[in-house]
Amino acid sequence: MPNVRSRFAPSPTGYLHIGGARTALFSYLFARGQRGTFVLRIEDTDRERSTQESVQAIFDGLRWLRIDWDEGPFFQSQRTELYRRAVEDLARRGGAYRCYCTAEELERKREAALREGRKPAYDRTCRNRSDRSNRPFALRFRAPEHGETAFQDIIKGRVAFQNQELDDLIIARSDGSPTYNFCVVVDDHEMAITHVIRGEDHVNNTPKQIQLYQTMGYPVPEFAHVPLILGLDRSRLSKRHGATSVTAYRDQGFFPEAMTNYLARLGWSHGDQEIFSTEDLVELFRIEDVGKSAGVFDLEKLSWVNANYMKSLPLERLVEDVKPFLEAGGHRELPDEWIGKMVTTLRERARTLVEIVDLAAYYLADEVAIDPKAAAKFLKPDSRTMLGELADRLSDVRPWVAASIQKAFERLMSERNLALGKIAQPVRVAVTGGSASPGIFEVLEVLGRERSLARLRRAAAEPGAAG
Repeated sequence: MPNVRSRFAPSPTGYLHIGGARTALFSYLFARGQRGTFVLRIEDTDRERSTQESVQAIFDGLRWLRIDWDEGPFFQSQRTELYRRAVEDLARRGGAYRCYCTAEELERKREAALREGRKPAYDRTCRNRSDRSNRPFALRFRAPEHGETAFQDIIKGRVAFQNQELDDLIIARSDGSPTYNFCVVVDDHEMAITHVIRGEDHVNNTPKQIQLYQTMGYPVPEFAHVPLILGLDRSRLSKRHGATSVTAYRDQGFFPEAMTNYLARLGWSHGDQEIFSTEDLVELFRIEDVGKSAGVFDLEKLSWVNANYMKSLPLERLVEDVKPFLEAGGHRELPDEWIGKMVTTLRERARTLVEIVDLAAYYLADEVAIDPKAAAKFLKPDSRTMLGELADRLSDVRPWVAASIQKAFERLMSERNLALGKIAQPVRVAVTGGSASPGIFEVLEVLGRERSLARLRRAAAEPGAAG
């Protein structure tokens, strides 16, 4: 498939939505897999709603997901003269006509059509006018009135629209500014786009755009309309289902590889495989294999995918990635080596970087409060006596590493004829405040000698808290 060129063309009216991110990913993977070109275009013709903050949010989301573009970003707001020349050319060739209908007149026509049960399309009042007026006018496309406009969608199959059901859409407003559908067609031609991969909510725009391509003498690209993403209740994904912004998941401690992996699997599959590297996706992804049914966004499944990356990513990477979350909690200037030891003990238990920091509370705090139920169960008088003796023995341990700490435990177990649990659980409660944690020897190593001994001795003396 030579000279493949796909594009992602978001409108900067908000953050990068989960659905938009998946569309961008599919278009990107398609271009990469075909050794083609991926173009980024910002469709900011809606000047009232488009903001620079939204543009930056789109860039941030794409960059976080490692979706890099080959050309662009192109801004439609900077290409107005190109569109105006194209409008003039189309009008000169009879493909457009002046519409003098006012907004009030159009609204009355719309209301009348709705009352009569008709589709509220423009009634083409001005289509065959031969007179000219000095009144303001918009330019409308002279769309075909008969037959059908059909296309073979790569995902959906054949899609056809009856031309009599389509509108003579406005291509330039009365102030001369071009409209969305017209700008898209001109841009796709100028940028030599061969494949348009976008959400299925754009399907109704496609016949209008195909008619424009054909009337203007442009090649018609191939189309692939990706099904929408739904919430677990099968309604369209929205804020009530949780975060819908890609960067919100970054801020919740998800990995970009996990989000990319999850989004790729949301409507596409390759056998039973669940975990894919970006290289895997580039090699295996085929737009033809995207399903016709809507994908369902499941936070639990995303968390499961993220947990897989938590276990498999290099430790050095986890250390760097967790630092901003530690700093947000006021924990700055912690040594990388110590962070690495801490993360090593928690990565099997956490699903996100935020969860790692939450689980690490007893590592990060100067003092921990002991859960009363755990204290009542595990810090009985004989256990407190044992904790004091263990603290004395541990004070002589050199070096302070898990293996040396384990030997001290084993000596006490042998002398007292105790099972590990009879020692480990009281120690765990004393140093972490609760009855569940990673391996106790590793926990003590990460906590360090001074904090470990202080917490053991405080629990030996007073079961309510450890400092």
